[in-house]
Amino acid sequence: MATSGAELAQQELVEEFEIFDNWMDRYQYIIDMGKQLPDFPEEQRTEEFKIQGCQSNVWMCHEGQGDKLIFKATSDAAIVSGLIALLLRIYSDRTPDEISQTEPHFLKDLGLDKHLSPTRSNGLHAMLERIYQVAKQS
Repeated sequence: MATSGAELAQQELVEEFEIFDNWMDRYQYIIDMGKQLPDFPEEQRTEEFKIQGCQSNVWMCHEGQGDKLIFKATSDAAIVSGLIALLLRIYSDRTPDEISQTEPHFLKDLGLDKHLSPTRSNGLHAMLERIYQVAKQS
């Protein structure tokens, strides 16, 4: 079976993070990724697009382009914006089937499952749930 784009994106992320010797550098890289998120429309910073279960404010929206789903998201917290950037890199611009079939093993591969605080981890899983929910309904 061919490797999906989402799987390749996870492999590339893991390889990128291998250059960092410690978690302070990894956190900084995640924060830097978050600073590169595209602008999020102000009019979509509403309850409808807010992700529940996140300690900081997170908004996520999506649109269909052809057979693919494009996600946009933002947060008022630097590290969370970086986590959003990771998720979008893997799950945005993919078909609903590809999204549904892509397990987020990068969390374990990068050690994020052990290095995120419980509240950040809960927020990350809430964002993932929203992505999977959108894919399932599309």
